[in-house]
Formats: sequence, structure tokens, C-alpha cells
Amino acid sequence: MRKINVENAIGMTLCHDITEMRDGFKGAAFRRGHVITEEDIPKLLDLGKKTVFIWEENAGEIHEEEAALRMAGMIQVDGTHYTAPSEGKVLMMADVRGMFRVDTELLREINAIGDLTISCLPDHYPVEQGARLASMRIVPLVTKEEQIIKAEKLCAGRKLMDLRPYQHRKVGVVITGSEIYSGRIKDKFEPVVRAKLSHYPCEILGITICDDNLDMIVDAAKTYLDQKADFLIFTGGMSVDPDDLTPTAIRQLGADIITHGVPSQPGNMTLVAYLEDVAILGVPGAAISMPTTIFDVLLPQIFAGDKLTKEDLIRLGDGGLCQLCKTCHFPNCSFGRY
Repeated sequence: MRKINVENAIGMTLCHDITEMRDGFKGAAFRRGHVITEEDIPKLLDLGKKTVFIWEENAGEIHEEEAALRMAGMIQVDGTHYTAPSEGKVLMMADVRGMFRVDTELLREINAIGDLTISCLPDHYPVEQGARLASMRIVPLVTKEEQIIKAEKLCAGRKLMDLRPYQHRKVGVVITGSEIYSGRIKDKFEPVVRAKLSHYPCEILGITICDDNLDMIVDAAKTYLDQKADFLIFTGGMSVDPDDLTPTAIRQLGADIITHGVPSQPGNMTLVAYLEDVAILGVPGAAISMPTTIFDVLLPQIFAGDKLTKEDLIRLGDGGLCQLCKTCHFPNCSFGRY
């Protein structure tokens, strides 16, 4: 790329778009690749362009649009597509609903190279079909090709981004509490869990209300396991009181409890466990009274097939405090970002 006075640029190839703004219009007066003619000179001067950048072949440089396409080529993600280059950038778009994942350390390495910039949604972000996932461009009009080559080498054998589509789940729900079982109070959890699960591909095998009886709770869960449930949800009896039986029942099933309690509010007393590949959530009562809790954060990850670890759940502390906004904007907020 070489900077040259417009009068001396006749017959040369423009290597960048030149924008014109008039009467509410904003667009390209001259496109990249345009060969400048003598008739173009007055208009270029009218646009305030005394100089232009023209393309020089074999200079070891790469144009912004080609650079964006090369970055897109090194980040191929199933369930997505890229837009055509526009204003030097390409966008990655979601073709399916699912959980967006990003290797944040690799992203940092690429953005530290120099002229390259890749911006994206946060790691562990639930997205809808049609969502913008990432944008790729370089800062200047051209950059040394060696920068792109370095980024390509960093991505070789590593997955910078992923979109994990939601998987179909068979769900069994167990609600505990003598006050509900006896009919003294009306259960409020069933409509909540049905509404939340309606956003995901699933079959609700059933919703069982149990007395505060360990055998009854365990038997209800086993019934769903016999029906090939791969996701169990428990509610009620989730505190640490001695007579709260739900965590004990989950242990008696033989499940491995990853955590009982997470650094997140509301939903502090959430329990996460696995019985081989069966995901188990113990959901505290906040899910009934609050529009968004950690239950909403974990659901998309379970449906995406992410097996939660203790470390995952510890990291919830940073972004784990809901701001209790008058109008809930989840997931477009800080809650549950880690």
C-alpha cells in the first residue's frame, strides 16, 4: 500500500473504500479495487481526498478484507456462517440455538499479535439462532501477512470458538415437602419449571410431589431413571437443615455431588450432581419467587451437554450477584458470566 496524491493516481488501483455522506446518505463513492480515472479527480477532491492509498503487489502485505476472511478461515465453527466482508470485517452468525464457548486464553494471544482484533460474546453464553457471535477485522487498511500467519499457527490444532447446540433431554421432576404433599399449600414450582424447560428441546417424563420421606423421594427418582431420564430436577428441602432430605436422597441414588452451594445469588443453595451421564440439579426455593436465578444459568449448559465441574461453579462468583433489575434482561447482563 502506498499513499499518493490523487492527481498522480490515474490508472492506479484504489485499495480502500472512500465514503461519501450527503443528504442523509452514507455509502461508498468509490470501492476498493476501483481504477482511478482522470474524471474521478474532481470528485475525490470534493470529498476532501487530496491523497489516496493505492495497492502495491508483492509488498508482503494483506488487505483488511482478505485479512478478515483469513481470520474467518482459521475459526470454523459448526452451526454458524460468516457474512461477506463489510467495512473490513466479517461477522460470525449463529445458525442454531445453543451455548457459545470461547477459549479466552487463545483469544487473548491472538488479539495481542498487533493489528488483529477479534471480538465475541462471552464464554458460556446462551444464544439464539441469528445471533451475532464474533467479529473479525484488522485495525489498519493493510497489515503484514506475517501477523495473519502467526494467528493461523496459534489456531492450528486448537479450537478458539464453539457453538454447542441444545440436545434433547428426558426430564424427571421431583418436588418435595410435606406441606405441598398434604395439600396444605399449593405447589408453585411446577408452572415455573415447565415454563423454563419450554425453551429447550425436552420431554418432561413427569412431575412427582413427595412427602418428606427419604424412600419416597428416592423411589420417585428411580422411576424416572427407569424411564431413561437423563436430567433430574429436585426442589424443596435444599437447605442444610438436618431434616432437609433432598441432598441425602440424591446421595442415596449413588450420584456424585459436585457441589451443594454455589457462589451465586439468588440460588445460593443450588446442588449440582451427576449419576454417570445423568445431570441432577437441586433447585432452591428462590426459583419460585425470582424471575432469574442460577437455575437459568445452568439450564442452557446442561442442555448443551457441558458437564459442569467444581471449578466451573466456583468461577460463578465473578458475576454471580444478580442486580435485581426492575426489568430482567438476562442473559444480556452480568449475571452468570464466567
